[in-house]
Amino acid sequence: MESQPTNMAEPREVVERSFNINKKLGPRLITAAEQNAILRIGWTNAGEPVPKNGELGLCPDLPSGARMRALGVLGSWVASFGSGGNFIIQGDAGSFLGAGNRGNTIVCEQIAGNYAAYAMRKGRISVMGGLGDDAGSKMSGGLLLIRGSAGSRIGGGMSDGLIVVHGDVGNDPGAGMTGGRIVINGRCPTPPPGVELRPLTAAEVKSINKELSDPEMEIPKDAVCLAPAPLLQVEQSEPPVSHSDLSSIGLVAGDLHHVAPYQTCDTVVLLGEREGENSPVALPLPILPMIESGKSLHFGKDEDPQIIQILSKQPFLTHTHPRNIDFTLLNSTNLADAPELLGSSSGVVVDLDDLPSMNSEEVDGFLVAVRTLLGMEKTVAFLNSLCRVESLHVRSSHHNIDLAVSRIEDGSGIAEAAALPMIGRSTKSHLDDSFTQTGILLGLSASGSDLAVLRASGIEVICCEVPMADAHDLAHWLKGVSDELTSILRRLGLDSIEQLKRQHLRALDYETAAISGLRLAGYDRPLPHWFAR
Repeated sequence: MESQPTNMAEPREVVERSFNINKKLGPRLITAAEQNAILRIGWTNAGEPVPKNGELGLCPDLPSGARMRALGVLGSWVASFGSGGNFIIQGDAGSFLGAGNRGNTIVCEQIAGNYAAYAMRKGRISVMGGLGDDAGSKMSGGLLLIRGSAGSRIGGGMSDGLIVVHGDVGNDPGAGMTGGRIVINGRCPTPPPGVELRPLTAAEVKSINKELSDPEMEIPKDAVCLAPAPLLQVEQSEPPVSHSDLSSIGLVAGDLHHVAPYQTCDTVVLLGEREGENSPVALPLPILPMIESGKSLHFGKDEDPQIIQILSKQPFLTHTHPRNIDFTLLNSTNLADAPELLGSSSGVVVDLDDLPSMNSEEVDGFLVAVRTLLGMEKTVAFLNSLCRVESLHVRSSHHNIDLAVSRIEDGSGIAEAAALPMIGRSTKSHLDDSFTQTGILLGLSASGSDLAVLRASGIEVICCEVPMADAHDLAHWLKGVSDELTSILRRLGLDSIEQLKRQHLRALDYETAAISGLRLAGYDRPLPHWFAR
C-alpha cells in the first residue's frame, strides 16, 4: 500500500489545532449524543467543506451514542479508546486508527495507515480503501473489516476477534496469533509457523456474513481462514540481567562536617516542573515504587494513622486502579482502559518498549489523545530501554515530555554502575536545554543508599520494584528508605537531597571505576582510560 501523504503544516501547528478541536468537541459530545445529532469536522458552520489536513489524536474516548463525521486527511491515533460512538471519515486516516477500541463503530472511506485497530477489544472498524502493516495486531475482540489490500503481519499477536479482508494480504499474516480468525477473500501468502490456513465451513460462512450484516461485504464460500495452530512449546531461557547493583559505589563527605543527628533533611523532589507553566508533583522521596494495583493502598478509618500518612503522601506507579496521586503505567495490556486510568491518576508513564515503535507524527497523535484524557497540567513520562537512552532523551525533549525513564533490565545485562555514565552523557547532550527530567527503572527494590547514589549521579526520579505487596510492609519499607537516606545526608553534612553531587561518589573497586568513570577510592581520580580520546 502507498504511504500516507505528508502533512504540509508544521507539526506544532497540527498538534495545536488538534488540541483545540478536542477541547471544543469535549463538552458538545454528550449533548449531541443525547440529541442524536451529528458533529462534523471539516465543514464550516454554514456547511462549506474545509477538509482537514493531518489533524491527529482526535476524539479519544468517544462516548456511547455520539456521532462524528470528518472530512479530509486525518493523522494518527484518531478515535482511539472509543466507548461506543460512531465515527465516519470521508477521506484517509493515519496510523493507529481506532487503537484500543472498546465499542466504537468506525468507518474510513479511503485508506488507513499502519496498526489500524491496534489492541481493539470490542466494536467494529471498517476501512474501505485498504490499509498498511500490522492491522488488527494485539486484537482481543471486535471486528475489523477491510476492502482492499492489507500490509504485512495482519492480525499479528491477536488473541480473539474477527478480521475480514476483501483483498490481498502481505507477508506473515497472523504472526504470533493465539486466538481469533482472519478471513481472506483474496491472495494470501504461506502463513508463518503457528498459523494454519484452512477453508471455511458452511456454518462459518453463514455466521460471519450474519455478523457483517452487509450484503455488499459478504464473504464467498471459497474464502480462506487463518487460525492459530498447535506449536511445539519449549522453555524459554531467561534474558540476561544486570550482574551487579550499586553496593560497590560509596558516598564520601568531602570537606563538609556532619550535621546534628536530629536535624531535618529535605528529601522532596518536584516532578513535572515546566518553568512555572503548571503545578509539579511533590514526591516525598525521589522514588516511584511499582505495584500492580492501587486497590491495596486504600484503608479503613481504624487503620494506624502513621501507616495512612506515609502511604497517602507517596505516589506509586500502578498498572490498574490508581489513586488520584498515583501514576499509571500505560502499555499494550491496559491501553484500552486509558480513559478511566488517566482520568483518576496524577500522571502517566508510557512504556515505549511494550508499544509498537512510533515515528514523530505517531507520537504526537498519541500524546494529543493521552493529554486530552489526562489533562494538560499533569505529568507525562516515557519509559524505554537503557540501550536506547539517547533516542529516548532526544524524543522526550522534542515532544516536551516531563520525565524520561531508562529501564535497566532491558535484556542487555548492563550493570547499574555502567548505566550511570550512559545516562549522564546523554542527559548533558540532549536535555540540558529542556525541562525534561531523567529517571531510571531498577529491576529490584531500592534502598536509601541507592537513592543517594543515583541522585548524586544526576538521576532525579528512581522507579523500582517493591520488596513486598502488603500495604503495611510497604509503609515500613518506605520509612526505612527515608531514614537511611536522611542518615546518609546527615553524614555527608547536607540538609537537602538537591545538594548531592557527583563529587560525593567513589567507586569502591577497580571494576566499578573502570565501567562507571567514577573516582576510585584511594586513588581518588577516575581511571586514565576515561580521559583517552
